[in-house]
Amino acid sequence: MVLDILKRTEALLEGHFLLSSGKHSDRYIQCAKVLQYPEEAGKVLKVVVDQIKDFDVDIVLGPAMGGVLVAYEIGRQLGKKAIFTERDKTSDIMVLRRGFEIKKGDKVLIAEDVVTTGKSALEAIEVVKKFGGEILGIACIADRSKEKLQYPVYSAIKLDIESYDKDHCPLCNKGIPYIKPGSREKI
Repeated sequence: MVLDILKRTEALLEGHFLLSSGKHSDRYIQCAKVLQYPEEAGKVLKVVVDQIKDFDVDIVLGPAMGGVLVAYEIGRQLGKKAIFTERDKTSDIMVLRRGFEIKKGDKVLIAEDVVTTGKSALEAIEVVKKFGGEILGIACIADRSKEKLQYPVYSAIKLDIESYDKDHCPLCNKGIPYIKPGSREKI
């Protein structure tokens, strides 16, 4: 069902992509394409919510940009508060702003659109730790990670999509130009 929705909403793309992790890939999950349809996004994220519905969650936190709508929808389905971190423009470090609060001992679920290396999620986790929050895990639409992360990942779909270091990218070696569809400015 999830793969069908990703295909139907044109969220699963093929080509040559520069990921926010700095790696290259021949496929990309543009979750914004599925998130533009609230009903479809709700169906996809219900798969995740079903895995975590019995967790004692206080806050669902998504790193901007990709995790904002995912956190909102998971929070809505769980009936929990949903907030987000964002990059400080001067330091490029994830911060909590807009009056959002994490209290010591709050149980926080990190929400992301796609997890590849977990870089954005781990940056958000550092923010939570700074405030004394407890991390429950990472919830996402698509898990394309190859290596086990230090936190459990709860996903709507696990995709086996290759990613390459830029120096060993077969697409670069063929001279195929890449596009950078993600939201992160600096890689």
